[in-house]
Amino acid sequence: MTQVHSTALVDPQAELDASVSVGPYTVIGPHVRVGAGTTIGAHCVIEGRTTIGRDNRIFQFSSLGAIPQDKKYAGEPTELVIGDRNVIREFCTFNLGVPGAGGVTRVGNDNWIMAYTHIAHDCHVDNHTTLANNTTLAGHVHLGDWVTVGGLTGIHQFVSVGAHAMVGFASAVSQDVPPFMLVDGNPLAVRGFNVVGLRRRDFSAQRLAAVKQMHRLLYRQGKTLDEARAGIAALATDMPEAAGDIALMDAFLASSTRGIAR
Repeated sequence: MTQVHSTALVDPQAELDASVSVGPYTVIGPHVRVGAGTTIGAHCVIEGRTTIGRDNRIFQFSSLGAIPQDKKYAGEPTELVIGDRNVIREFCTFNLGVPGAGGVTRVGNDNWIMAYTHIAHDCHVDNHTTLANNTTLAGHVHLGDWVTVGGLTGIHQFVSVGAHAMVGFASAVSQDVPPFMLVDGNPLAVRGFNVVGLRRRDFSAQRLAAVKQMHRLLYRQGKTLDEARAGIAALATDMPEAAGDIALMDAFLASSTRGIAR
């Protein structure tokens, strides 16, 4: 049977796998679904149309699936979807989506989300990210795979942070951050590329060289963005091993709506 503490309040309509554990004084609403192996700590509130996958560990005092902090929201049936194997530490707040933008706030798999992190409506957090304490994501933010965000950082609505990028401590992010880059500060500045993170992920020498050259083209040679993109595309001929990384960068630059941090 599901291990639900006697003081927890779980709505009879909620769908919890038999292996789910629920701590004392936690409240779970009627539209919540929780997958196998997930543990939910004490004093949590999980409400709204919230779906949580397998083997997540949700620590005490988290609020998941509350209505969005958006004055236009009028009770529509929007969602929060959380994947598998995430660690969600104390006092985190993840909100439902709003209509007109997909209506789904989505957190992927294998994310390490530290205390007091706020994920607002319609954010998409991909996989293997690390969000340090007091990370704040405004609405519609997108974080790619393997993004790292330092503590006390705020990310403006509609901003995208590309895969493998790192945002340093106490930063204010109001423009898109290209993949692989290392940024910090207020105002935000590009400090280099995330060489330590890429080495930890076993990037080959050629892939690291390609990322280094993309950084130079974007930030060190005085090129316009169009000139830099042309130079980046040309790298694929001489660096076939990095073709996927080059394509990732080109697609990100092409889709940026807020302009990139430069």
